[in-house]
Amino acid sequence: MESLVFLFGLLGNITTGLVYLAPAKTFWEIMMRRTTGDYESIPYICKLVNAYMWVYYGVLKPDSLLVATVNGFGGVAEIAYIIIFLLFAPPRMKARTAIMFGISDVAFPAAVVLVTQLMLDTEQQIEAAGFLSLSFSMVAYASPLSAMKTVVMTKSVEYMPFLLSFTLFINGGVWTVYAVLTSDWFIGVSFDLS
Repeated sequence: MESLVFLFGLLGNITTGLVYLAPAKTFWEIMMRRTTGDYESIPYICKLVNAYMWVYYGVLKPDSLLVATVNGFGGVAEIAYIIIFLLFAPPRMKARTAIMFGISDVAFPAAVVLVTQLMLDTEQQIEAAGFLSLSFSMVAYASPLSAMKTVVMTKSVEYMPFLLSFTLFINGGVWTVYAVLTSDWFIGVSFDLS
């Protein structure tokens, strides 16, 4: 059973790594064009806070190193995407992104860690981190829908790539199996909803 858990944890890490790398082509194009065009920063802001919460959960919960490591990688990738976005966004979008980043990706995670560490025992910290991870996964996996307005207005699916959608589907399936094998319902519910 342990080898099956490890196998699906490893597959989950690979597919999650692919999810985090899926926007790389988009950001390469942004750098080449030197503009963000009609792209939104919301999905990347949401995916970063999601990564932070899963790292926190993975660090707190025993035997969850695979959850923490892949989301640590994801956090680094999302920070890189946000930096590129800030470099090439128009001034108004740049200001909006910087404010959202400061609140969602700096102040909020710091407050969560501080409050849970000071006010909750270890089991409650795991529960709080799991609940927040679950909540932000739902937000992060729904955030690409912010591109739907652009897709409808431009009549182009360029802003909602198929590869990302397909990778999210596979990723959700793998993590659902992992969750069943480990009875970790925070992981199962969050990725089963993707």
